[in-house]
Amino acid sequence: MAGPTRDIFGAAMAAWRQWQDAPWGRLRYTLAEHNLRRHLDGRPLKVLDVAGGNGVEAARMAAAGHDVTVVDYSTEMLASARALAVSTGVAHRVTCIESDAAKLSDVVEEGAYDLVLCHNLLQFVPDIESILVTVLQPLKPGGLLSVLAANAHSEPIRMAVRDLDLTAALEALDATRHYTKTFGTPVYPRTAEEVTAVLRGLGCGLLGHYGIRSICDYIPDDQRKYDATFFAELERLEIALSDRMPYVSTARLFHLIASR
Repeated sequence: MAGPTRDIFGAAMAAWRQWQDAPWGRLRYTLAEHNLRRHLDGRPLKVLDVAGGNGVEAARMAAAGHDVTVVDYSTEMLASARALAVSTGVAHRVTCIESDAAKLSDVVEEGAYDLVLCHNLLQFVPDIESILVTVLQPLKPGGLLSVLAANAHSEPIRMAVRDLDLTAALEALDATRHYTKTFGTPVYPRTAEEVTAVLRGLGCGLLGHYGIRSICDYIPDDQRKYDATFFAELERLEIALSDRMPYVSTARLFHLIASR
């Protein structure tokens, strides 16, 4: 399950925070939260956030009343997660553990969590079956797994429509690697169909397939997205499209909810 070294993520902390604060970053968290709420019944849950980075998602879930354990192998990211939990008043509900996701079983209890988040991880590892086996182990029988990753189907469309780079779009169709500017590292293209097949092979049932940022990333005018009125309209549209085909298939990110 080798992937980028932990130093890469620590060094990119400023760029990552800037991305999270941008309209497209805010949409990513709002839409993921919206999708998850469809499958939760309002009870406080024990949540495991694998590769949870600087804890933005964990803080949001803790604010909603859940107890969250964040596991990440970047010292800098976890320090930021702890600071965020303190500053938002949810430190009593957030636990941070420094560990590689591949060694998850060494640091968390098997079958102890109601919900496991595997967000923004699969594109960084070459063997998705191995990592999914690992993140499923801490999940209770009947618990929920939330998987979110960059959608390979969106890459050629984004290059053609937004960048007007038709050559790059053609090459992206069969590319085995893409490149992330934020972290400066290659990533593996993933699709919801590919991940769904692996999850079913591991005995999981698919409960939901959603798209995140179906429109935002194809709008070339990034500056306009900072306008509050435009952003509110964009957010409403994104929420409306998040579970509608064919928009789900071409969204920038795919979001799967599965049950063990």
